[in-house]
Amino acid sequence: MQTGDNVNNLNKGDTTIVGLRQLRENVGSYISEVEAGKSFTVVKRSRAIFKITPIHKDADSDRWESISDLTQLKRGGIDIDDLLTRI
Repeated sequence: MQTGDNVNNLNKGDTTIVGLRQLRENVGSYISEVEAGKSFTVVKRSRAIFKITPIHKDADSDRWESISDLTQLKRGGIDIDDLLTRI
């Protein structure tokens, strides 16, 4: 493994380790791989800084339901009590 952001992809369990610079330079490729179900741990200067994982529609579908439709709000704002009743 190299230091800094020039890290080669390394597999560790079900996650691949990738350098931040490599991610930035090849973001389209990584998006495609995440859409295909692959996960990545992103490192900067040999320290893990975040993880990219796919959203599994079946498992996470309940998490994405709307709490409140805020598109119907008045242009000048909405009263906090009205907002709280919508939630």
